[in-house]
Parts: sequence; structure tokens; C-alpha cells
Amino acid sequence: MMDAAHEPAARGAHAMPTACWSCRGAVAAGAPFCATCKAVQPPGGADHFARLGLARGFDLDTAELDRRYFALQRQLHPDRFVSKSGRERAIAQSQAASLNDAYETLSDPLSRAVYLLKLDGIAVEREDGATISDPELLMEAMEMRESLAEAMDAAAVDAVAARMERERRTTVERIAAAFRGGDADAAHKATLRLKYLVRLDDDIRARRAAMRARTAKGGP
Repeated sequence: MMDAAHEPAARGAHAMPTACWSCRGAVAAGAPFCATCKAVQPPGGADHFARLGLARGFDLDTAELDRRYFALQRQLHPDRFVSKSGRERAIAQSQAASLNDAYETLSDPLSRAVYLLKLDGIAVEREDGATISDPELLMEAMEMRESLAEAMDAAAVDAVAARMERERRTTVERIAAAFRGGDADAAHKATLRLKYLVRLDDDIRARRAAMRARTAKGGP
């Protein structure tokens, strides 16, 4: 098995190799270290998948994503660079920041879908309760928000939350199927729906917190 320093060169690279800033040797796109002199490399323009040595796509093995991320994170730990030059310490910090950004984006289904669409040149526009343009999604949003507004106790809120979670899982499956089938329009539509469901989940948590606060104050 290759070590994590060289895995990004093996899979998912989408850019040309660059020259190492230290020894001028060839560095594969996304590789955080030079294979020749082992110097840490600037993040460059590699996409998040290449940075973590993963094939580009919505379907990810989350355990493998974690393994690659934590292996690289260990190699970029500041303690490993205390004796290095200021330039190399700065590069390591920049590489670590890019790695964290890649991991945070790919580990979340919504942000991963938005990122994949962005790579395909498709912007996922902002939609809220006042601007949802899809009639079907608009009706669903209104109905689910009405159900939450009418939920007067924890059991009723839990029922809305359970429905939301079922819809969320179904929507993630739709997104995955759309990307697998190369249907960008369907992936875009399902991603907008997932954005709404994530916001609804935030509203549910806020409603629960408000209920707990009222209970703590002795209210109904």
C-alpha cells in the first residue's frame, strides 16, 4: 500500500504535475509531498478529491475518506516542521488548511453534492421559503413547515423530525443515483431539496431548544 503522501498521485488527479519548489523534481497533482526530496508542497489547484487521493464522485467510502485524511493530517502536524524553514512551515500550514477544507466538504453529503456540481460548472442557487422556484418543492416546504409550526409537544416535533430524516435519506440516494447516471439536472434538483431539508433540520433543533427552555422556566 502506498503511503498517504503519494496516494493523491495515484487516483483522482485532474491537473498536470508541477515542479517541486525545493528540488524541481516532478510532483503529481494533489500530492502534498515531493516524492524525490520529501519537501511539503503548496496546495496548488488540485480539487478536493485529488487532494485526498479519491476518485471524483458522489459515492464515497467514508471510512477510506477518514483514513486518508487523518494519515495526511498526521504528516502535516506542526510538530513535524518546527526545525524547518519559515517558508516550509508556512507551506505546511497552507497545505493543512486546504486538506481540512477538502475533508469538511467531502464528508458532508450536501456540501459534496454542491462541490461536484460546481466542478461541472453548475451553481446551486440559494433557495429559501420565499424564493423556492420548484412548485413541487415549494408545496412540500410549506406543508412541512406548517407541520412543524403546529407541533405543540415533543412527540409532534419528533414526528416531523422522523419524516424529515426519511426524506433526507431518500434525497441523498436520489443525488447519488443522479451523479452515477450522469444526470446533472436531476442532481441539481435533488441537491436543492437536500438544502431545504438541512435548513428544516436546523429549525427542528431550534424548536426543541425553545421547548426545553420553556419547560425549564416552568411554562407549558
